[in-house]
Amino acid sequence: MNTIAALIVLRGLVATTRRAARDRHADNDVGASTLELVIIILGLIAVATILVVAITAAVQRRVNQIN
Repeated sequence: MNTIAALIVLRGLVATTRRAARDRHADNDVGASTLELVIIILGLIAVATILVVAITAAVQRRVNQIN
């Protein structure tokens, strides 16, 4: 359940950052800026890391139950 909460928080942070960047460049917005892309990529890396940690912990817990 902590993973889901972390994902919700990360998605909120990414959305807030994208909205702020879009508001700054409201008139001449022709696409995603470099900063937006970096923030989105870092968010995706963070989400992937959290998922790997969660899956690893679940597998380890299951292996310990089997042993």
